[in-house]
Amino acid sequence: MPLPSAAKPQRLLRFRPLHGVLLLAALVAPLVLTSLAGGSQAFEHVAQFPIGLLVLIIAMAALCWNLNAARLRLMLNGRAGQLGQRGALGIELAAKCALCATPGGSGGPATLLLLLAQRGFSPSKGTAVFLIDQGCDLLFFLLMLSGLVAMSVFGDAQWPHQGLVQLSLLGLALLAVGVSLMMGYLPRLLRSRRQRLAWIRPSRRRWLVRRLLRCRYALRITLALPKATLAAMLALTTLHWLLRYSLLYLAVIGIGGHADWLWTFLTQMLAMAASQFSFLPGGAGAAEVGVGSLLLPLMGREQAAAAVLVWRLISYHLYLAAGAPLLLLYSARLLRQR
Repeated sequence: MPLPSAAKPQRLLRFRPLHGVLLLAALVAPLVLTSLAGGSQAFEHVAQFPIGLLVLIIAMAALCWNLNAARLRLMLNGRAGQLGQRGALGIELAAKCALCATPGGSGGPATLLLLLAQRGFSPSKGTAVFLIDQGCDLLFFLLMLSGLVAMSVFGDAQWPHQGLVQLSLLGLALLAVGVSLMMGYLPRLLRSRRQRLAWIRPSRRRWLVRRLLRCRYALRITLALPKATLAAMLALTTLHWLLRYSLLYLAVIGIGGHADWLWTFLTQMLAMAASQFSFLPGGAGAAEVGVGSLLLPLMGREQAAAAVLVWRLISYHLYLAAGAPLLLLYSARLLRQR
């Protein structure tokens, strides 16, 4: 995910017409795919979703927002003025809304840097905060991926598409190990004339090098934090992702389906990795198709479509609905200041 320059903060929240078209496509994609996959029966399952369970899912999503806000306060450590939980939650929701509303999530880090700059936090320090946040997420998923690979290969886990899942997990693990080794020796590789990746066109090569250097720096500054601070941040990160990736499990229960929690976690992990190839905001289209296809062996087509629709409404659309008013409010304040 590219990190913007903060030299011209007034341009960070510019919303182009093409972004609006892509966002509209991302918003209607779950409805269209649900209609195509499950038909009217899928919408009947959604209409019969238990209200109590829906309230629980929304409360869990709100708790995830607050956990991220608490992690942001911990990372800032009082360096952005008197930032309470309410202010941190506003920044979190506005930044995540911009991330969900822009292709590739490019608006997320830009908005975060801008909002922190409004509190006197320099762009360079804001970039470091964003990198630490990404580093914590990366550490969590590396640990979870290692555990899932070990369970799949050496354990007795019986999952649908067992061979395909094992190959996918091993592929992701090998990719993670390869990237980790590359990041460790990246400066030496870049200085070597034989490792210039000459077969990649220059613009793509520069993009790849920037991403690798940014990822390496994120891990370095994250691991260099005080142990107590790092432990607290990793604990908040772990709790956040465990709760957020439980939303699909509860959605499956709500529509009358049955699935193992670990399978729904793995389903989201694989599908969200595949959604990185979607050109729509929030990985729309790829995320729904990926999760739905992995749920089909466990339930009917209409049930899988209904579960995916509920999951996306809570994990994606609700973020947009909660963050959009705050994003507009912060944008209006910025315009008044100018």
